[in-house]
Amino acid sequence: MVRIMKMLTRDERPPGEEPVSDLVPEPEVSRAKRVRVLLAAACSPLLFSYTVVALVLAVVSFAADRTRFSATGAVLAAGPGWLASWQVELDLGGHPLGVLPLLPTLVVAWLTARAATRAVRRIGGRTPADAVPVVTVIAGAHALFGVLIALLTGGSPIGVNPLTAFCVPGLIAGFAAVAGIAKVCGLPASVRDRFDPVAVHGLRAGALGLAAMIACGAAVFTVATALSWSTVDSLFEPGFGTSFGMFVLSVAYLPNAVVAALSFTTGPGFSIGSLTVGMFGYQEGRLPGVPVLAGIPSHHAVWWPALLLLPALVGALVGWKIRAIDEDPMLRMRAVAVAGALVAFGCVVLGTLAGGRLGDGPFDPVSVPVGVASVIAFCWIVIPGGFVAFFAGAHEPPEPPGEPDVEVIDEDVAVEPEVAEPAEEVEEAEAELDEEFDEEAEEELARELGETPAESEPEPEPEQDVAVTESTDGSGDESAPGGDR
Repeated sequence: MVRIMKMLTRDERPPGEEPVSDLVPEPEVSRAKRVRVLLAAACSPLLFSYTVVALVLAVVSFAADRTRFSATGAVLAAGPGWLASWQVELDLGGHPLGVLPLLPTLVVAWLTARAATRAVRRIGGRTPADAVPVVTVIAGAHALFGVLIALLTGGSPIGVNPLTAFCVPGLIAGFAAVAGIAKVCGLPASVRDRFDPVAVHGLRAGALGLAAMIACGAAVFTVATALSWSTVDSLFEPGFGTSFGMFVLSVAYLPNAVVAALSFTTGPGFSIGSLTVGMFGYQEGRLPGVPVLAGIPSHHAVWWPALLLLPALVGALVGWKIRAIDEDPMLRMRAVAVAGALVAFGCVVLGTLAGGRLGDGPFDPVSVPVGVASVIAFCWIVIPGGFVAFFAGAHEPPEPPGEPDVEVIDEDVAVEPEVAEPAEEVEEAEAELDEEFDEEAEEELARELGETPAESEPEPEPEQDVAVTESTDGSGDESAPGGDR
């Protein structure tokens, strides 16, 4: 039995070829496969997004009343529609259209991020260097496709600036690809290693604060639309075709409306043509008959400033998130400042994308004051967030007071201090010093006047007891004759 077990467990490999690890190395991806993966990552989101835009336009034109459906027209119109989904400003018969829907932009960016993630995993990318070719190919493909559409639409009623068509899709697609492959390629860990830990905590808290701000804007928009549901219902026409097109348009512009509500909630507000809606000011004006704008109030209300509690709570949430990152309050305040800067930058980007030109009519332009909105958003994060982070977080304990009777010199040795002399001994010593000083002063004064100071009389020697001595002497002398007698 022992011999059989040895035969079963014997290693047949020659000496020197023992495995050093149980991990099997991944097979290297061939160059041809890598090229195929990169081409698929670049073309798949392009073709899919273009097909979706063409399909939506075809369905809307087919369902609309008093229109003539054309499949070729829908396919050709999908080109400018694809550019609009990537936030490329269009020119409709000499009238600029810059207020573009954000929902299609979010969808195509998500598709691009998913394609980048799949490509990196298929080529076995694990480091930030592996992400460079994927991001470059995806961004370059979108930029070239945008220029191609801009050139093909030349001479049509819809005009596009080729430079804008090249830069904007390529830039947005590049950022979407980076967001998709960040976790797979270890970009967060690389950022944590290169940046200050306090700044990293601030960026995380800032991302949370920006998401909370957007949630507040979405909540305000939802409540306002629900309270104005009768107006929303009146804006839809009885026919299915027209109502369906209006519904698709309103859904596409929902993120734009949320950003406007966010700007209103934080204080600056927004404007549509001559209409200005702010927390502390209101100017009347005309509105487009779109259901997504039905929640805009027709006059100012005195209770609107109560909504400022929402951004204040967001700032407190950011401070609560930062309160435990360090015992030093000043480091926590620096993290709050980083979070506020990120929220302010996010408000600038969202406000810029949500607004723009809307022809040359009474509704032009649609804008959010991004400069004022960013400063106010920064203050909403820093002031309440800094207060919470400073006072709710830990503080360095104060140094313990020293013992009154023990003087610590070393960590292991304690020496008792010298005991002060009693007050009576101090007074006696001072009195003796005063007497000596007075005697010296008198002697010096006498020498200046030429007088000899009186010498102190010597103490008399003690007198001997004469009577006793004489009696003793006499007694000796008298004793002899008396004896003779």
